[in-house]
Amino acid sequence: MIQAIAAFADNYIWAITDDQQGLAAVVDPGDARPVLDFLRRHRLQLAAILVTHHHGDHTGGIAALNAAHQHSSTPNGLRVYGPAAESIPSITDPLREGDVVVLGELGCTFQIIDVPGHTQGHIAFYGDHHDAPVLFCGDTLFAAGCGRLFEGTAEQMWASLQKLAGLPGQTAMYCAHEYTLANLRFASAAYPHHREITDRLAHVALLRDQERITLPSTIALERATNPFLLCANAQAFAQLRRQKDSFRG
Repeated sequence: MIQAIAAFADNYIWAITDDQQGLAAVVDPGDARPVLDFLRRHRLQLAAILVTHHHGDHTGGIAALNAAHQHSSTPNGLRVYGPAAESIPSITDPLREGDVVVLGELGCTFQIIDVPGHTQGHIAFYGDHHDAPVLFCGDTLFAAGCGRLFEGTAEQMWASLQKLAGLPGQTAMYCAHEYTLANLRFASAAYPHHREITDRLAHVALLRDQERITLPSTIALERATNPFLLCANAQAFAQLRRQKDSFRG
């Protein structure tokens, strides 16, 4: 099972769990407290941490989770998988594109994809969770959006998005923020006559009115309604990204 742990104003820390074995892995734990609360509530032992990039809202809880693990009933070192190209002190298994992470006890095998743009060393975890394709993409691809270009170039981000857009359409996409409604408002302004975007905006607005989560998305849905994946080339992407940066709708 994959479950969302809410953190900060709009982050999601994703938990991959196996209740039968009492194990969990978490993705991008920016805050330890909600993770520890989740583990206690569900009587789970933390088995691994996956990290997509170095920003504090994705890494800030690692040290406390490590400390809690060392004082638990299974004190073996906690494996922390993350990007080799970024400086994250707690990483035990630095990863680059083509590397594979096997979490056999949780039914997961992930391939690593380099997706620079938001940060220079950003990675994504793509693979199978009990034979269903899943993607943990951090802040590269969002539901109906993409991350800001804090370190990389528009050309890098465009290439990274094309990699992710090329994954199988049924892939469940787990990004790290609840930005979907705001992203779709921009998408609707950029593509005012796009019926699928209009319909998705109405659906997501209803979900948020009910305080419900809008994730995961799918790669097929993103290809159809994400304005950044509708761009024809890197130049068009760069222009649209600049428009999004200043959008106040």
